[in-house]
This record gives sequence, structure tokens and C-alpha cells, in this order.
Amino acid sequence: MTGNPPGYPPEPWNLAGQAYATTWRVPAARLPELPGGLDPVVVAGQAIVITAWLDYQPPGQLSYHELLATVAVRNGTRATGSITGIWVDSEVSLAGGRGLWGIPKDLAAFDFTHGRTFTASASLDDRWIATAAFTRRAGLPFAPPAAFSIAQELQGALKYTPVRSTARPHLASASWNLNPDGPLGFLAGRRPGPSVHLADFRLTFGE
Repeated sequence: MTGNPPGYPPEPWNLAGQAYATTWRVPAARLPELPGGLDPVVVAGQAIVITAWLDYQPPGQLSYHELLATVAVRNGTRATGSITGIWVDSEVSLAGGRGLWGIPKDLAAFDFTHGRTFTASASLDDRWIATAAFTRRAGLPFAPPAAFSIAQELQGALKYTPVRSTARPHLASASWNLNPDGPLGFLAGRRPGPSVHLADFRLTFGE
């Protein structure tokens, strides 16, 4: 980013679009650094990571592309994740994510192709990050609600941000190719777990 940061909407952000997510099991010792005070959810020495491609579309407030990696962290009985890597192609989203919630967004270039098989790629100026392909399978004809929180460090303190969403979930088969020398290299060579297409999601991020 150059010059003054762009203005961004106040929270909450009301967003919409398509999301494609994959779960991973990763040895806790291989995780990226989490904000101070957060502990990953660990089962048999394995932490839970979710990677997702998101295409934010009208009628949401903002339209842009995104790739993220989130680690499941302990927070009582509430589902909570901490975003360790996230890239967008919107300076407005970047500035708002950092300024409102401490989400460590960076800029990247994206290529998305929608259809029965969704393909995606993300790259930085000096290297590629990841490519993926998702083929949608069976799903639900309705959109159940979901609620969780995101925990990040903002101005030296932990901030828990509520997220509420609806989407029509579809199982999906997914293949990923991750640059072992890139920012998601800690997942390279690992077998992806279950994947989903969250169709036509509606999401409220923040309070």
C-alpha cells in the first residue's frame, strides 16, 4: 500500500459470496506463531487448521477475493479460530481488517474460475502461494446458521470478534498445491482433510 490508507466501513461488515474450505491436521510444533495467550486445539498431538478461498460478491458491502489459514484455538465451548495468514486483493479490506480487528491481511493477486469445479490461485510479487481445485458434491437445500469468533491481537491485546453466517453447505473433493517455500509452506506435502463449498453465504463480521 502507498499513500494514505483507504477508508473502510465501520463494523459490522455484512458480506456475501462463495467460500471453499478445507480442514487439515498439523503437528502442533509446525504451526505458525499464534498471538500471545492463545493455545491451539490439539488432539493426539495434531492441531486443526482451516484454509479457505472466499469470493466476496454483491449484495455484500465489499467485493474482493481472499485466501486465509485459520488455526482452531481454545476458548471455552465457543468455536474460535486465529488467522495466521490471509491475503486479499482489496486495499479497503486490508486496511479495515488490520484496523478494526487486528487481522494480518496482506495483498496478493488472485485468479478464480467458477463452475461445477472451482479453481483458484494466489500469488505474491515474488512467489506463488497456492493453487486449488474444488468439485462440489452433495449438499443441503437450506442454509443453516453458524456462529463463531476470531481471536487476534489488536493494539497489544487479544480481541475476540464475533462472526455470524448462513450458507448452503456442500461436500466437495479438493486438491491443493502449496508452495513449500511460501507462507503456507507448513501445509505443503500434507494430505487435506474434508472440504466444503459454502454456497451463497451471508456473513456478519464484527459487532
